[in-house]
Amino acid sequence: MKQLRYIIPLIVLIIAISSFSDSSNNLIRETAIVDSIKKQDSLAIVLAKKQDSLARIKLTPYKKNVEASHYADKFNGRRTASGARFHNNNYTAAHKKLKFGTKVKVTNTANGKSVVVTITDRGPFTKQREIDMAKRPFLDISHNRGRAPLRVNLEIIE
Repeated sequence: MKQLRYIIPLIVLIIAISSFSDSSNNLIRETAIVDSIKKQDSLAIVLAKKQDSLARIKLTPYKKNVEASHYADKFNGRRTASGARFHNNNYTAAHKKLKFGTKVKVTNTANGKSVVVTITDRGPFTKQREIDMAKRPFLDISHNRGRAPLRVNLEIIE
């Protein structure tokens, strides 16, 4: 009789725990589904906003079929002509005449890839080259493993 006193509460406890774990798993699954739906909706909203903002961007052709190069690694951490610190992972570039802060869309003529860079420095100081980009954007559009120079088209973003 004493054993029965301990067994019955133990069985009730096991049943309660098993029913609780099933409902919590369902709750977790439902929460995960709702979260994923919210993420998809927010992603769709972000993409729609991005497409709207891209539609409003005005591109002004600047120069076609000019040479571009990239900075050497030794310039990392140095100050640019605008006063900002240079890093090869930033989407920045040097141009002889464009104002600091100007956004420029640089498109590789060989493969059609493009990036948007901000002018933060003066240069390049060679007659053949029109723009000198940081290494990251240069590699993003490069088709020949990052070997400079590269033929590009330049468009100013307004």
